[in-house]
Amino acid sequence: MQIFRHIPAQQQQPCALAIGNFDGMHLGHQALLKKLNETAKALNLTSAVMTFEPHPREFFAPETAPARLSSLREKLEHFAEAGVETTYVCRFNRRLAKLTPQEFMQNILRDSLNAQAILVGDDFRFGAMRAGSILDFLEAKFNLISLPQVDLDGARVSSTRVRSALATGALHEASVLLGRPYSMSGKVVHGAKLGRQLGFPTANVHMRHERPALTGVYAVKLDGMNSVANLGVRPTIAGVSKLMLEVNVLDFNADLYGQHVHVEFLHKIRDEQKFDGLDALKTQIALDVESARDFFKK
Repeated sequence: MQIFRHIPAQQQQPCALAIGNFDGMHLGHQALLKKLNETAKALNLTSAVMTFEPHPREFFAPETAPARLSSLREKLEHFAEAGVETTYVCRFNRRLAKLTPQEFMQNILRDSLNAQAILVGDDFRFGAMRAGSILDFLEAKFNLISLPQVDLDGARVSSTRVRSALATGALHEASVLLGRPYSMSGKVVHGAKLGRQLGFPTANVHMRHERPALTGVYAVKLDGMNSVANLGVRPTIAGVSKLMLEVNVLDFNADLYGQHVHVEFLHKIRDEQKFDGLDALKTQIALDVESARDFFKK
């Protein structure tokens, strides 16, 4: 997959272009990309995606923006898996935010990207003050494909619904909405090695999620291996405020440093909590490990 971290100044190969934030890559997003590939093949076009970084709501109101489901790298991994040929990572800044719908369509979609077909969700809005809608695409004579919402159990599949499920520990519901277990990926980095001192060595996974949609202790799989993970700030350890994802791989002691790994969240064991010292923490970690083992046995 070819990745552009900017919008090219000149026309590219004619493309079918899907536009959106694609946070979480849920079933609705997957349906849109499936249609994108079908359209590109039928019209002999390059399949392309335009996504935004940061999320527009993070740009306008970072303090109230929703939790991220996917880092940029994770989104790019999903696009590649879906068979997308080209991705444009559109830097969302004040200049882009000021573009009128007409300027966005002409300057970016037609002149820069040579988009011959546009694919969006039926509620897609764009341009300054979110003034543009699918009607503007139709008035501008674009070949527009607007996909209806994907429903599940009588409600719309959305990133908001996935976040809500994760926040309440409903991991099975989240996995149904996503079509797969919710996961994070990152590089295994060196930490303070406190877990090793307590008898439970952990892989410290560097996260790009500043405000993840879930925290706590979970039964997880790290690259397919049964594991238990803590995602949080380690309140028992003084001076720790940065979010950390620490994974103890069960019955495994090989070196994972430097590897890029995927962690699938399967079952919530408990919320993160503060303990009265390291001995109490060690006792609880042992119980967490047993809870994870019981989950995997079932």
